[in-house]
Amino acid sequence: MLSKSNLSKSVIVGLLVLACVLTLLLSTRTVAGRDSENSAGSIARGAGTTIIHGGTGSPSFLPVITTVAFHAERSNGGVTGEFDCLAFAPEAPTGPQSGQLTVNAMYVVGKITGASVHEDIVTLTGVSNITGLGAGTNVPFTFIAHRGGPGASAILTVNSLTFPFNEILVQGAFEIHDQD
Repeated sequence: MLSKSNLSKSVIVGLLVLACVLTLLLSTRTVAGRDSENSAGSIARGAGTTIIHGGTGSPSFLPVITTVAFHAERSNGGVTGEFDCLAFAPEAPTGPQSGQLTVNAMYVVGKITGASVHEDIVTLTGVSNITGLGAGTNVPFTFIAHRGGPGASAILTVNSLTFPFNEILVQGAFEIHDQD
């Protein structure tokens, strides 16, 4: 026969176990961290500072840094999102101003209309308005990002230019969510 003290302990343990089971069963989050009943789930998002591998390229190889931010979601059976990339180049090719990356070389403001995920890589597509290098309106773009923090890579291609921008993340993070 259980004593009153042991019965109280058994009830408390039972209630704790029941609370844990109910918490797990009633949770709406899946292992991947998305709402299992939410059709408008996050595909990818990120922000940070990158350096363009090779800078401006041959013959001068001036450094170029960017500030990039993006997000893409599933929405009503499609994809929506925003993309921004602001590139800065040095004030001068040599001398004291060569380390001052303050010249607005290019600004890409885009609407994301397509996305695909393969393992740790997301490919985002859409149209953008661009000022500076490659300037134009409704310019198609593709942004390919690898999941991760500093050291992760990305490639931005805009249809108004014939070369891609190979970027390496030096601050920030690119998040890519598994797709069902």
